[in-house]
Amino acid sequence: MRKRTGAWLGLASAAAALGVAHLVSGLIGRAEASPIVAVGSAAIDRVPRWLKEFAIGTFGTADKLVLVLVMAAVVSVVAIAVGIASLRRPEVGYASLVLLATIGVLAALTRPNAERIDAIPALAGAAAGAITLRLMRRELVGAGEPADTATVGNPDAVSRRRFLVGGAVALGAAALAGVAGQFLSRRSEAVASRSRVVVPTEVAPAPPVPSGVDLGIDGLTTFTTPNADFYRIDTALIVPTVTAEEWRLHVHGMVERELTLDFEQLNARSLIERDVTLACVSNEIGGDLIGNARWIGAPLGDLLAEAGVDPIADQLVSTSIDGFTCGTPVSAVTDGRDAMLAVAMNGEPLPIEHGFPVRMVVPGLYGYVSATKWVVDLELTTFDSFDPYWIRRGWAEQAPIKTQSRVDTPRHDSSVKAGEIVVAGVAWAQRVGISRVEVRVDDGPWADADLADVASIDTWRPWKVITRVEPGARRLQVRATDADGVTQPEARTEPFPDGATGWHTILVDVA
Repeated sequence: MRKRTGAWLGLASAAAALGVAHLVSGLIGRAEASPIVAVGSAAIDRVPRWLKEFAIGTFGTADKLVLVLVMAAVVSVVAIAVGIASLRRPEVGYASLVLLATIGVLAALTRPNAERIDAIPALAGAAAGAITLRLMRRELVGAGEPADTATVGNPDAVSRRRFLVGGAVALGAAALAGVAGQFLSRRSEAVASRSRVVVPTEVAPAPPVPSGVDLGIDGLTTFTTPNADFYRIDTALIVPTVTAEEWRLHVHGMVERELTLDFEQLNARSLIERDVTLACVSNEIGGDLIGNARWIGAPLGDLLAEAGVDPIADQLVSTSIDGFTCGTPVSAVTDGRDAMLAVAMNGEPLPIEHGFPVRMVVPGLYGYVSATKWVVDLELTTFDSFDPYWIRRGWAEQAPIKTQSRVDTPRHDSSVKAGEIVVAGVAWAQRVGISRVEVRVDDGPWADADLADVASIDTWRPWKVITRVEPGARRLQVRATDADGVTQPEARTEPFPDGATGWHTILVDVA
């Protein structure tokens, strides 16, 4: 009984602390200062590479939700232990809340773009937790009576109903505070701002997409990935919220002229519309951290030409509103490819989760060196002068997307009927294009696949082949060859440090 009482005490106090802290972070307009967000973001920054790869490989785009759940579980276990100890020694509870506040303050104040005001949420939360702890302990021996160590542990002296009701109220208030804090994190403002944005129509249109880019096969990925299905991998534990009205872009560094643009000025530039496939460097062989969309944006090369780039500058460092940095080779922005500051995705303003109001899109490079979301700063510098976020963590400076191919249907470990089956998937070799895809069963001969029409060298290319399979466990493999005649290597390597390689292999049960 005593353990259950202590657990309830600890959980209610911790919930009050975190709920109020999250509410205060919303009230002051600093969602990133919430201890939940600040500590979680710090964890993302410091997590070992192997653990990051495991999380993305195992949980995909749900990796941040899993992190939050793990944090909640850890806090709950600690809170229960502290609550039990606090029944007889309240100083344990108060000391734990001080420690929680200290961790929250340090995490908030060491985040990029931190301000002094960011210390307030953790301090307010600790105060709320301490008040909850004190009031609930008093209820253990009757309202208004001090709780002493002799009676707190005696079940006969416990005013349980009032204690339980008080804990329930604390938990309910904490939940409401957390929801209110999330609401007040200005997402509603960003949503309203996005609803007011009109997708530009005066643009240089994308080349017409051939009618044969989609092969119409069940289970095969469509040529264009719907916004709702587009993968999301970034370092933001809570999605940054920026309104189009307040957005500004600063271009500076090794340039002749510094530039500052607002959203209206960016949209007034000569815009382009292009189909571009984006891929995450963490994508495993056969993985789904890749998608193709139609983007509208301002050519990045034109903007840099206007600023006048110093010939010595070889790195363009882009910075997100949350402090994330990304380094892109200047050559990849100025060599004529359709690098852009995108404002629209598949006919809509950028989704908030994908960078609203403005993000970078650079064809042919993995996202960690090219695709900054919520971008607000562009600095021209050199690779020798600055290491961006992922480079400091051991990933390669130069990261062109590698030629890959993937089987979409049949699925791995699925059952198929003996005889002729349709095998289909997608292949990509950006900036070069796919010229050939081959499939084989077990160690049999390679069979050429039929390729979908070419939309662009910057997009993936669907393919299909009809092949015969005999009963039993069968292995299907695929490999692609680019337009320069280079076939993707068979040797399988992990994504770190510059992208995975290898033939996608699946197993099917043929009946």
